[in-house]
Amino acid sequence: MPSTNYSDQVFINCPFDGQYPDMYRACIFAILDSGFVPRCSREVDNATEFRLAAIVRIIRDCRYGIHDLSRVELDPRSRLPRFNMPFELGVFYGAQQFGSARQKRKHCLVLEKEKYRYQKFISDIAGSDVAQHQNNQNLLILAVRNWLVTASRRTTIPSGTDINKRFKLFQSDIRHICIKGSIDYDSMPFVELVKNMTDWLRHNQMVHAPLFAP
Repeated sequence: MPSTNYSDQVFINCPFDGQYPDMYRACIFAILDSGFVPRCSREVDNATEFRLAAIVRIIRDCRYGIHDLSRVELDPRSRLPRFNMPFELGVFYGAQQFGSARQKRKHCLVLEKEKYRYQKFISDIAGSDVAQHQNNQNLLILAVRNWLVTASRRTTIPSGTDINKRFKLFQSDIRHICIKGSIDYDSMPFVELVKNMTDWLRHNQMVHAPLFAP
């Protein structure tokens, strides 16, 4: 059963476009392998709950937030920028500034392709934790892992190298299983993806343990 402790919850605010899925999965895996619980708007499948209300509810539950602004750019079809990620960052910041004593304990990491690119479109966040990932999964995992160590002060989190190795093994295993089962890995729901990652990590606690050991 995943922890419901406020200090274990990490809100993920990232792009969901077709060019980002492996980065999105790498972020989820890094959070899980570090001992935290990933949360995002994709966990909600309730037609009666307004999307913004769901996002606010999830943000309220999470002490930590990871906000990837790397896709705040012009949409090729509409020629308009995408503001969802900066908006959700603003909601998270507002909860930290104006919320209860518990909400004021929030910590936030901002991710970007290039470290100072955000200054061109959201300069007000200068001074925040901003890490660049250059659209590289390894750099994203390392940034998430190092920030969680610093923000949480937990010293039992695996190294970035170990998390990277395990993520690549998981990707290989799950893709093989999905091919055999005629499952579309790219359309796997967030809740199912988290469960598969959690189960895989549970079965592979030892670095040299056999994959999916009974």
